[in-house]
Amino acid sequence: MTTELGVGIGWRAEIDTAVERLPGLDWVEVVAENLCPDGLRAGELPVSLRVLRERGVTVVPHGVSLGLGGAAEPDRARLARLATCAEALGSPLVTEHLAFVRAGGREAGHLLPVPRSHDSLRVVAENVRIAQAELPVPLALENIAAHLAWPEDELTEGQFLAELVERTGVRLLIDVANLHTNHVNLGLDVAAELDRLPLDAIAYTHVAGGFQRDGVWHDTHAHPVTGPVLEVLAALCERQAPPGVLLERDGNFPPPAELNAELDAIRGVWAGRRERQHA
Repeated sequence: MTTELGVGIGWRAEIDTAVERLPGLDWVEVVAENLCPDGLRAGELPVSLRVLRERGVTVVPHGVSLGLGGAAEPDRARLARLATCAEALGSPLVTEHLAFVRAGGREAGHLLPVPRSHDSLRVVAENVRIAQAELPVPLALENIAAHLAWPEDELTEGQFLAELVERTGVRLLIDVANLHTNHVNLGLDVAAELDRLPLDAIAYTHVAGGFQRDGVWHDTHAHPVTGPVLEVLAALCERQAPPGVLLERDGNFPPPAELNAELDAIRGVWAGRRERQHA
């Protein structure tokens, strides 16, 4: 069942009161690792999140450390944290990344790309099934920005994601900024990959800022959203507008008026296509 989310922003403690005052905000996403599980179990939420929830704003937990793309099975404690977040926040789904973050007991400190091979697909699919069995709500996986492509890749990113959805029923969180990053840095054909995606499996979309220097795109989440990223969002929405779209900002936070202007630009791309598709 698809949850209609609308337009949202990533909740961060540094801008919590600013987020509360943003007009027309439908939902927020919060990094699960930034919330205390014990506090959530005791019914304790950051004041700003409690205010938003009381106002009817949907809150979705977003994990960054589960590592479903690794060879090891998902860590049960990390899964329990995600489950606790979903239950405490009354969330309709939880999200994570299609990436591996550790190996041999050592943390990478970064989201690393999964080899897109058939063997890797089998492992990831099993990890996803384990996670789905432990979570009280549906799971959606996000495509990441990559700095390298594995030589043993047998599938494109779109093919890998489509096959993963076919095998597990997992939903997708499509980050259009990451698609643009991989287009600039790795030569990804964005249009072709969008055509390969099972669009009805998309739960929502991320939009984020960055900049290009010396031919390399830096996906910073600390700069304004640029025209090329909005063009990727438009290309996705022309095929099928997602149920929700969210602005990510993780640093160098601008004044609320600038955040609202970015949300308006995203809303304009998303809502215009959505209205035409439902006309």
